[in-house]
This record gives sequence, C-alpha cells and structure tokens, in this order.
Amino acid sequence: MEYYSQDRAPILEALEKMKRARLVPFDVPGHKRGRGNPELTEFLGEQCLSVDVNSMKMLDNLCHPVSVIKDAERLAADAFGAAHAFFMVGGTTSAVQAMVMTACKRGDKIIIPRNVHRSAINAMILCGAVPVYVNPQMDSMLGISLGMSVADVEQAIRENPDAKAVFVNNPTYYGICSDIKSIAKLAHDNGMLLLADEAHGSHLYFSDKLPVAAMHADADMAALSMHKSGGSLTQSSMLLIGNRVPEGYVHQIINLTQTTSASYLLLASLDVSRRNMALRGTEMIDKIIDQVEYARDEINTIGDYYAYSKELINGDSIFDFDITKLSVYTRSIGLAGIEVYDILRDEYDIQTEFGDIANLLAYVSVGDRLKDIERLVSALAEIRRNYRQTGRKMLKAEYINPQVICGPQEAFYSEKESLPIDQTVGRVCSEFVMCYPPGIPILAPGEKITEEILQYIRYAKKKGCSMTGPEDMNIRFLNVMK
Repeated sequence: MEYYSQDRAPILEALEKMKRARLVPFDVPGHKRGRGNPELTEFLGEQCLSVDVNSMKMLDNLCHPVSVIKDAERLAADAFGAAHAFFMVGGTTSAVQAMVMTACKRGDKIIIPRNVHRSAINAMILCGAVPVYVNPQMDSMLGISLGMSVADVEQAIRENPDAKAVFVNNPTYYGICSDIKSIAKLAHDNGMLLLADEAHGSHLYFSDKLPVAAMHADADMAALSMHKSGGSLTQSSMLLIGNRVPEGYVHQIINLTQTTSASYLLLASLDVSRRNMALRGTEMIDKIIDQVEYARDEINTIGDYYAYSKELINGDSIFDFDITKLSVYTRSIGLAGIEVYDILRDEYDIQTEFGDIANLLAYVSVGDRLKDIERLVSALAEIRRNYRQTGRKMLKAEYINPQVICGPQEAFYSEKESLPIDQTVGRVCSEFVMCYPPGIPILAPGEKITEEILQYIRYAKKKGCSMTGPEDMNIRFLNVMK
C-alpha cells in the first residue's frame, strides 16, 4: 500500500483520476454524472454530480477498504493520534452507535451521563445495553447540565464493577468538558473502555489552547463530527479507536448499520478536511479563538447578556471549557434563548445553531468573517434594546434528572398505549421527547413521566423549541408502557 504524507488526499486524487479516464457509466447512480437529471445538475453543478459515483475498483469500497479509502483512513488516524480511523457517512450518530455496540452486548452495563445525544440511547435500544446513568451536575443560573464529576464516575464504577464501558461527552454542546484523562484512567484501572462523544470536538486535536482531545487523553473510541468544526460536508464523520479495541470487530459493527452505497462526496470531503486540519488546523483555530473572544467581549459589554467562558471552570464538573464555543445566556433580558434565536432569524436574517430556554449558541468556525461577527453583536444589542422585558416568569432548568424504571430497549419494544400527554403522569415512557437541537432527550424510553417534565415540555413548545421524538409529532399524545 502506497505511503502518503498529510499533504495528500487519496480519495480526492482517485476521483480526479477517474474523471480523467472518461469512463462510460453503466452502473448506478442513475443520473449518470448528472446527464439524467438536468434540473439537479443545474442546482448542484456538473462538478458535483460528476463525482457522485458508486464504488469501483479504482475508488475502493467503504465496506471493505483495501486501497485509497484505507490510505485516507490511515492518514486520518495519524493526524488525530489514533490507532485507526473509520470514515462514517451516516453522521456521528452512526459513530456513536458503533462505539456503544462495540463495547456492549445485550444486558451489559454502560456508565453514561444522562445528558447524552439520543444516538447513544438509540444504540442501547439496538444492542440491549443497560445504562447506569451518572446525572450531571447543574449550573443553577445558566440552567445547563455540566460534565461528569470524577467522584460520581468513581462511585458508579464501584457500584457497577461489571460495567463494560464509561461514556463521556467531550465537550458538551455548550463547551463544558469533564476531566476525561482521570475518567479514562478510572475506566481502564477497572477493566472498562472509555468512549467519547466528540461531536463538538474534532478541532480539539489541533490546538494546545483548547481542552484535551479524547484520543490524547487515552480514550479507546471517539466519535467526531468533522462536518461541525472540521469543515467537511454535512453527515460526514469519523470514528477513532485506540489499541485496546480490535479494528476488525469494530468494522463488522459499523457494517451492521452503515450504508453499502457510501457517498464519495462525503468521503472526499472527509479526506480534504483532514488534510486541511492537519496542515493548517492550528492557524485556523487561532483565528476562530480570536473571533470568538472578540464576540464574547463585545456581547458582554452590551449588558444583561452573559457570554460565558473559562471563568466557569471549577476543576471537576467543569474541568475545562472550549473557548471556541460562543454560548450566550439570554434570560436576563427577559427572553428565552429560543426566542432570541427566532428573532435573529426572522428579523435579522441570522441563523444561529440553537436556542434553549435560557441560552443561545452561535457556532463560529473558520468560515466566519469579522463582519459576520459584528453583525451578530449588533443584532443582539438591538434585540436587547427593542425586546427586553422585565418581570417575566421563566422556567429555570434546562435539564431534569430522570427516574429510570427500566432499560431503553425493554421500554421501546414493550406493549404500549397512546395517552393524552396530560394523562401520562406516573407512567413509564416508551419513546423519546426532545428539543432538537441539541438532541438530548427530555424523556427517553424507560423513564417515569412526571409533572415537572410535562411542564418543561409545555414550556419548550410554547417558546417555539423544535420538539421531536414521539410518534405523535404534535406531542399531544405520548406512548407509555402498558
């Protein structure tokens, strides 16, 4: 197998070689390099559709990579400091599910924070793993869940010595990081794997000004959303593994659910973005940090808003903070984060990442310009001036500790009935309810429905949060266990 340096992009180069060969396509996809769908070609461009192709010998096969995809994955592993990297075209959801399904079989325990993305709980539904939830601590003012306390993880391990793995968010959506090095050591000292959801942390590998990346902290597996902060196309991600995890078995697990028709647009974007980060990542992240620090300072001078940062660090549940995250507390102006989010989009044509009941997240990346930052700051100042309210009664908590009655697989596949939501208090939920983004379940299968949770759901709906999960998309009814 040919050796490549980090300035190469094997998949991209193979696609360019294929184009020069001027192959006559008698294979799928049926648009035949765009000729069969001129409207789509006009919209996306001939250059794009000319490389929307199927697996072939010169392009390798993601299900069984032996040439250019294998080379690209090796380069990614080298760039991120992993034993092996897998390119994922089903989003980081598929990478998270592969981690959990690699570590756990039916009935195995996994120590996991409850403020995980739904993909982790979905994985437990698929494989039958049993969660041992470590409920995160809360910041009572900001209303957000924090990282896992090392002491809480240690207690969970002590009480569940037969658990197979510990799962960590690194970082959370808001930028909060746990002490992943200490948690990894605890896990390994007790014969467990350390799994990291780094959906919001692919950039951590390329700057010493940011919290430690999972693989640099001796994690065994890490799921990376390269499309979030790494610059690749939406839905493209990576799964990194260390030496404690068998590469071949992980590949088998991935192939249980990943498509056999991988998009070469996504694969090439991963390849090019890896090269970009490996060669220019430090410089790019320095620019992002400067822009976010500028925005944070400007927002905090407006008044009432609070763009928070490393001052939150407490050495435990907030062990570190990702300073590229522009998280802004909005409740002091009398508006929920989702309300500010809606005003920014509807009145100022500014699309931020998400708003919850107390916070707004503006995702800043290398693609942002200073004038864009200034436009955001100016809009927030105007919103405060024009929409500020006092004396409004506002819900405080973004996260409610659940009462777990049974495992998610048991609840999801149980006999169930659909009830009006107001009649479900005290029953066990058999489906998800969440605001998306961020995709952290308010209710998950197997959890007891309480009046406090229903109050939160009603409030989030009223404020305009995008609610997803239940079979009834209007969330007037919930499925509960019989």
